[in-house]
Amino acid sequence: MQISPSEPVTPRTPGTVLVIGACGQLGLELTAALRQRYAPEAVIAADVRAPKNPEALAGGPFELLDVLDKARLEALVQQYRPVQIYNLAALLSATAEKDPAFAWKLNMDGLLNVLNVAVQYQVPQVYWPSSIAVFGPDTPREHTPQVTIMNPNTVYGISKLAGEQWCEWYHRHHGLDVRSLRYPGLIGYKSLPGGGTTDYAVDIYHKAVAGESFECFLQENTYLPMMYMPDALKATLDLMHAPADRIKVRTSYNLGAMSFSPAEIAASIQQEIPDFQITYKPDGRQAIANSWPASIDDAAARQDWSWAPEYDLGKMTHDMLAHLRELVPA
Repeated sequence: MQISPSEPVTPRTPGTVLVIGACGQLGLELTAALRQRYAPEAVIAADVRAPKNPEALAGGPFELLDVLDKARLEALVQQYRPVQIYNLAALLSATAEKDPAFAWKLNMDGLLNVLNVAVQYQVPQVYWPSSIAVFGPDTPREHTPQVTIMNPNTVYGISKLAGEQWCEWYHRHHGLDVRSLRYPGLIGYKSLPGGGTTDYAVDIYHKAVAGESFECFLQENTYLPMMYMPDALKATLDLMHAPADRIKVRTSYNLGAMSFSPAEIAASIQQEIPDFQITYKPDGRQAIANSWPASIDDAAARQDWSWAPEYDLGKMTHDMLAHLRELVPA
């Protein structure tokens, strides 16, 4: 069902979950994971436009929502009375650099709209994703600590760092149970790249399965923290379902799994597709990557709520290629 902001709102039984930005790379898979965990009709997917593939979110309700439209957001919260809001709406790193003013507005005002509505309507929990983009060129690149120098030099990173502080402030001043993870680069087979600096590690698998060579926009030995989507979903759900007294970090938790370079991911693909070829043509995203960590210290997450990843590079590559081959028409 879809409603317009002008239509009357009828409150429903509380207990639903609202996912904002449900059509993005993380949103599609998180919505599916939540619908597996709860009743499908209890997970409300929302985005500024309908999914390109109508079947992608067909398992439950979908609502049109621009997170910058606070009145519409309030209407949906009144209608569905969610117990959790996942706000995934954002402009990612490389895309944000092309339109910094809009990126700041979407990333910051969208978050503040969700936080304010959650306080106003007493939503019990809010989830908001941060990123390794909060770190900067003066941050220790190896085993980047939970608490360290943070001076991001991208609009995306600046907005995520400010957002972390707002999350902590709303927890401290309003008692809002808002939780967050600093995601590394996320890799999944269900959606195409969405404008991030780490997205080469998604596109490369699609090219390999299609029998094409891949031109990488990063240098061959550029190490970045990465994570396979099943681990990202597991971490998100584990964090959101951990007892509140175990959540010691109210800005955002460091989250780690593996680190590799373009040359190493190409080599892992060549283990299964020997003819796969990669070339390198670094562009403006190289400077962004150079300012980010090469590996992450996520000891706080492991200690506080028992985080542990399941996938390394080899296991991820095998699973990615298997699933993408299933999607290729016979």
